[in-house]
Amino acid sequence: MSVIYDRIALIGLGLIAGSMSLAIRRAGLAGEVVGYARSAQTRATAREIGLCDRIEESAAAAVEGADLIVLCVPVGVMGDVAAEIAPYLKRGATVSDVGSVKRSVIDAVAPHLPEGVHFVPAHPLAGTEHSGPRAGYAELFDNRWCLIVPQEGADRTAVDRLEALWRGIGAQTDEMDADHHDLVLAVTSHTPHLIAYTMVGVADDLRRVTDSEVIKYSAAGFRDFTRIAASDPTMWRDVFLNNREATLEILGRFTEELFALQRAIRTGDGDHLHDYFTRTRAIRRGIIEAGQDTDAPDFGRTRTRGG
Repeated sequence: MSVIYDRIALIGLGLIAGSMSLAIRRAGLAGEVVGYARSAQTRATAREIGLCDRIEESAAAAVEGADLIVLCVPVGVMGDVAAEIAPYLKRGATVSDVGSVKRSVIDAVAPHLPEGVHFVPAHPLAGTEHSGPRAGYAELFDNRWCLIVPQEGADRTAVDRLEALWRGIGAQTDEMDADHHDLVLAVTSHTPHLIAYTMVGVADDLRRVTDSEVIKYSAAGFRDFTRIAASDPTMWRDVFLNNREATLEILGRFTEELFALQRAIRTGDGDHLHDYFTRTRAIRRGIIEAGQDTDAPDFGRTRTRGG
């Protein structure tokens, strides 16, 4: 494919940024990919494994002359990072992000960006429970969705260019309003993660009583919960604090559903349970048919990644 941006700067060098760099370079979509991370150890690791074409010692140096700057840091610090790099952004550049929350990111980042710099928020719906620069791999975004969340009056050329980049690294793209995005992700990602953290927390309390039998005899359901609950705690803390309203709304609906299932179990209402499980199984099958997961053993996640 042809080059879309002469220079791309990735601020933060974890799973998403690392995978972006590898995918961009795989497809030849940038003349140069420059990276920066606040941690010296992360920068050293990124240099060691050749994650980017160049790793800089400051965010300012990384964004200098860049045509696209992607903020790949926890959503809670994106505003601070935007303020830090703002004086060094060239006119005509595009700033984007990969945050799982959009309204709070827009409110935090947009006020810091100078006139003539385009802001096009985005969110790739891809990831694993692994983190750090060694966790990235070029195929992470293949056949996954990346939601583009342009603000009102956004420069259409800048939006189209960013969408072309995401499609070039293997993703499908769609556009969505910020508030709707946050509600959808509260259903599909945020609340499931919170429930997983909670279930593992309950099991941890029980483990103290059962002398580690919960860990020793973990069945597939609990193993899946622990996989989700192994995700980066800083990232998820910031997600819940910055998408509290939508998450609380979905948690309320979840509680109502849970009460209904409790009642069915208590009263022996097998028909209700069977109908409910049949309906929810159909949703799972729909996810597989849409190509967003697999019915392979362990969901096909047994592949070995670097590091």
